[in-house]
Amino acid sequence: MPASPKRSRVLDERDRQIIDTYLDAIWMEKGLSENTLSSYRRDLNQFGLWLNQRGGHLIACVRSELQQYLGWRVKERLRASSTSRMLSCLRGFYRYLLREELISEDPVLLIDSPKKGRNLPKTLTEDDVERLLDAPELNDPIHFRDRAMLEVLYATGLRVTELVSLQLFEVNLNQGVIRVMGKGGKERLVPLGEEAISWVQRYIAQVRPLLLGENVSDVLFPSRRGQQMTRQTFWHRIKHYALVAGIDKPLSPHVIRHAFATHLLNHGADLRVVQMLLGHSDLSTTQIYTHVAQQRLQSLHQEHHPRG
Repeated sequence: MPASPKRSRVLDERDRQIIDTYLDAIWMEKGLSENTLSSYRRDLNQFGLWLNQRGGHLIACVRSELQQYLGWRVKERLRASSTSRMLSCLRGFYRYLLREELISEDPVLLIDSPKKGRNLPKTLTEDDVERLLDAPELNDPIHFRDRAMLEVLYATGLRVTELVSLQLFEVNLNQGVIRVMGKGGKERLVPLGEEAISWVQRYIAQVRPLLLGENVSDVLFPSRRGQQMTRQTFWHRIKHYALVAGIDKPLSPHVIRHAFATHLLNHGADLRVVQMLLGHSDLSTTQIYTHVAQQRLQSLHQEHHPRG
């Protein structure tokens, strides 16, 4: 049914309530992070709003409506990867409604996820990383903090949320490890390495007290105000240092995480070790990096082998 020219941008109250109920339930059951819950809410809100604009509702959705929505996403040229993620979210949502006997049929049951190509993660060369690490001016406390953060990020491959929320008591410099609380509340120990240990020691002794001032906080890398830094702030800091270093590539904390994994594999690390360090629950998630490493090996072979 064609939508009216004036479309509501506000989700129906019944749909909003069922989304809230579902997210509360899976938060209790699975202990999902705020970022994951926000992503689920965004996907459900978008689909619910699309249904509302056509006179439908989430709880009354039928398979034909979902198929129309998928067709709309194709027409809008939305990425197959985001559609696949959205379908995964809807599968969990409608399984929950079915389990709670709020619906009698799962509209997602016979829907296949769109085929998506293998997107190799963007990464940096080892020279790129060295230039990025050298970019902060060390006579500035904020820049010194950023240098220590970059060293820890490259040494450990932490997710940006894990890095900015790292607590002082989670760092054991004597043993050279940090305790990380990852996705789904899963804890792991990650080694720092001598270089990162040295930077963190100097930072804690000389710079962190200057940033905190009279504030009291357990956050290892506080902001200018002595509070936990946001992910967005650190992302902007990295973009700034990329410009300073002359790195003409899209750069984010996740790209440095990719570089950590790729460089480990390039130097002979075992895939399962990299999986544990990254905090991946499934080895298949880590295997994407083997393709990046293989590309690097092929280019080296072509460059240096007499018959390359």
